[in-house]
Amino acid sequence: MDKAVFPAGAYCRAVEQIIAAGRRMDRFGWVPATAGNISIRLPDGNLAITRSGGHKGLLGTDGVICVDAAGRPLTTGDRPSAETLLHCQIYAHDPRAGAVLHGHSVASTVLSRLGGDALVLENYEVQKVFAGQNTHAARVRVPIFDNDQDIARLSGVVAPHLDGMCAGYIIRGHGVYAWGADMDAALARLEGLEFLLACELEERKLR
Repeated sequence: MDKAVFPAGAYCRAVEQIIAAGRRMDRFGWVPATAGNISIRLPDGNLAITRSGGHKGLLGTDGVICVDAAGRPLTTGDRPSAETLLHCQIYAHDPRAGAVLHGHSVASTVLSRLGGDALVLENYEVQKVFAGQNTHAARVRVPIFDNDQDIARLSGVVAPHLDGMCAGYIIRGHGVYAWGADMDAALARLEGLEFLLACELEERKLR
């Protein structure tokens, strides 16, 4: 299937937003080398998502492809990220989700390697960036799941926990998944989470 069949305006806007998001994430050091992936849900239910293997800070229009809701490429020869299924899972679970971001920051990688099945964030003003959080005194639990190259199996581990995630989740030694109703909301959520993880990492250095 050729990209010309997609709603041109929506697809072009999605590509522009993904390219801009990749540059922003790269500026903060969250997508080193070819790490990370970015997607947007299109009006027809298909997804615009970064192609496997590209540097997210150097994306061009050919660095974004289309897949269906199950993660199958709509253009013969296109190769989506191996983790596309995790994006599809979020969209299937949350009909309000419009964009998903995955990055590999130093803070998320290091903190998740220290053990435990979650990081608990508390008494940070920036917690208010997460849906449903209106006070710094709340406790925000960010689940951590062991890394697994079998993405279908990993998605099965993540699935039972999706309802309780207001901040996203972390794959151990790997990175963060965050999402929102649109790209602006997803970026705000990711930026808030990464700020808090960086604070946690700095605080542990001082102990």
